[in-house]
Amino acid sequence: MSRIGLKPIDIPKGVEIKLDTKNHIEVKGPKGVIKDQLSSEMEIKIEDNQIFVNRPSDDKKHKSLHGLTRTLIANMIEGVTNGYSKKLEIHGTGYRAQKQGKKLILNLGYSHPIELEDPEGIEVEVPAANQIIVKGIDKQKVGNYAAVIRDFRKPEPYKGKGIRYADEYVRRKVGKTGK
Repeated sequence: MSRIGLKPIDIPKGVEIKLDTKNHIEVKGPKGVIKDQLSSEMEIKIEDNQIFVNRPSDDKKHKSLHGLTRTLIANMIEGVTNGYSKKLEIHGTGYRAQKQGKKLILNLGYSHPIELEDPEGIEVEVPAANQIIVKGIDKQKVGNYAAVIRDFRKPEPYKGKGIRYADEYVRRKVGKTGK
């Protein structure tokens, strides 16, 4: 039994939800609009300012989709009301980030700076030279773009240099010892 899928989703004030027969959902809120096509096999109902997700059978596929569908809808509602953000930290001598208009410029020890254009629906802030904050209403896009930025210089275990999430712990290793 899916415990997550059984929970109803409360619709906060200021959020408008449109749902058609093929489970195409549109969530409108104070921060923006998110549209998505959910699995047509799931049964989604809106009753009394709450959303209920039901599955047609107890097949393994339907059990998996039950919790997933409910979580996707809950994330959409959370995104249009509060939004999502990921904070990245840059560690290393000479490593820094800066913002020029809609471009993020990273100096990460390569022979050239890396320039990234902000994707649609994503806002990037650089409050300090060693901090990057990725914000947006779509949880998947925010996490994906933060991962793209992190991939340019992943944290290494010997000196701890690289780009890491603010809450990420990098386990340090001891280097070689001389004779």
